Amino acid sequence: MKKIQLGGRKGSKITGYALVDDEDFEKLNKHKWYATKGTNTLYARRAVPTTTSGQRTVSMHRVIMQTPKGMDTDHIDGDGLNNQKENLRVCIRSENLMNQSRSRNNTSGYKGVNWNKRDKKWISQIKVKGKQVHLGCFSEKEEAYKAYCEASKRYHGEFGNVN
Repeated sequence: MKKIQLGGRKGSKITGYALVDDEDFEKLNKHKWYATKGTNTLYARRAVPTTTSGQRTVSMHRVIMQTPKGMDTDHIDGDGLNNQKENLRVCIRSENLMNQSRSRNNTSGYKGVNWNKRDKKWISQIKVKGKQVHLGCFSEKEEAYKAYCEASKRYHGEFGNVN
């Protein structure tokens, strides 16, 4: 495993490094990469010139996995800068979304668990094939989280992320 230094993009102070396999280091390190914010993590990207619009952005993880158009590359551990092949898998968008960590504005501390003010209960929900599935109302948030974890295993399988 090797580290590739990431510079800040113009006007950005985000820096750091990306982890890559030894076999990918030489090919990737020939280019200047920068860190950008994703939804819940940072990613390593670079600008590539095009003949029509000037340039486009390329993500390091997609280059490593040679991800086909219309597919995603999922970071198994949720760290967008860990671009070692053992941490990457090509998948469809819905599978990638299953592996998202809990929302930043989550107040329960548990993924899939929300407080219902009207009923004064903890509600457990999970998204399956684009639809919200109600798992139940609970007095204790830990019970609601347990229901979410079981449903995640059942519906999301290897892509399920309960954090």
